[in-house]
Parts: sequence; structure tokens; C-alpha cells
Amino acid sequence: MKPTKTASLDEIRAMKARGETRPTRSDAPEIDLPDGFWEDAIPQEPKTKQPVTLRVDPDIIEFFKSQGPKGHLTRMHSVLRAYVDAQRKARS
Repeated sequence: MKPTKTASLDEIRAMKARGETRPTRSDAPEIDLPDGFWEDAIPQEPKTKQPVTLRVDPDIIEFFKSQGPKGHLTRMHSVLRAYVDAQRKARS
């Protein structure tokens, strides 16, 4: 796994000047975090996903694809994640 990269504000500004960063999406929500929000943050290792082959009814695929030109598999994963989390919560 790759280590988390860190950069100072000056390094980020230099990256921006070189065109190495992407602008914030125009529809991105603004979030006002309280002072000290990141002070107790603990970095988490990302979970690795397993590739699978899944046979799905055509109308299900079309439903997820109709919600946007990209990301239908990510949306399907989100639905499965919500279901698993709800089932685990119900059992505990």
C-alpha cells in the first residue's frame, strides 16, 4: 500500500502554480469544520476491494446507469454497503 502523502501549504501552492492540482467542483458543498477538527484524527488504511463477477438483471443495471454517465458500479456498491451496515446494526 502507498504511504499517505503530506505537503505543506507552500508545497500545495507550488503544485497549484504548476497546474498539478484540480479545481474544486463548482457543485461541491462547503463544509464549515470546527476549530481543532483534525487534531485527533487517526489515518485509516483504505480497504482493498475484491473484484467479482456478478450477474444482474438488465433493468437493475439500467437503473444505476440512468443516474449518471459514470459511477454506476460505485452507486451499486453504496447500496450494498448500506444494506450490510443496516443488517449488522439490526443484529447488534
